[in-house]
Amino acid sequence: MRPVLFFDVNESLLDLKVLEPHFKSHFGDKIVVSEWFEQVIQTAMLSVILGWSRNFAEVGRSALAMVVDRHELSLTEDALVDIVGGMKKLPPHDDVIPGLTILKSAGFRMVALTNSPVAVAEEQLKYAGLIDFFETVISVEEVKTLKPDAKVYVHATQKIDVEPSNAYLIAAHAWDVAGAMAIGCKGALIKRVGIAANPIAPKPTIIAESFKLIADQICAAHETKYD
Repeated sequence: MRPVLFFDVNESLLDLKVLEPHFKSHFGDKIVVSEWFEQVIQTAMLSVILGWSRNFAEVGRSALAMVVDRHELSLTEDALVDIVGGMKKLPPHDDVIPGLTILKSAGFRMVALTNSPVAVAEEQLKYAGLIDFFETVISVEEVKTLKPDAKVYVHATQKIDVEPSNAYLIAAHAWDVAGAMAIGCKGALIKRVGIAANPIAPKPTIIAESFKLIADQICAAHETKYD
């Protein structure tokens, strides 16, 4: 049976680099997007470990406040609104539409699985021109935790009625792939520039340097042809 494909959204499908001018306008050269997003992930992990029920918007705002405080700067309401608003208008990475087109043409079921609220993720995917590739969007808000909590992946596979062994989680985050693989899913790591596999985690089923190469390998692994 052909596997169901689950996709992370932020940074895996959507390119956060377009936020750099927003950061520069408010913070000069002192804070870059990658520092903020790394703090977002660290804060999300802490929330999972300690069992805090925090939504991703709260995590993003608190991470920004921490980074700003670290650099002894001030976080204005204008900066917060501008950066949060910018998150809803992210373009896809250049390799995403070609890869999704391959998988869609091959007949794979595809689902977005995100830490963002459904309404936000749907707005993001519509803006990026990706929404029609996906059967549905599943958010962590449905289980009141965050990835990589195992509850998220269990919920997603149960909601789509697929066994974990017949599902892939595709992401540009090694921790997300590892979280899905921990419940028995296959994992595909998009190893773009700056991305590394975690050597203490199980090796992802597929590792490739572009989303299109991931799509090609999934099709080849499941003997699926596409036009």
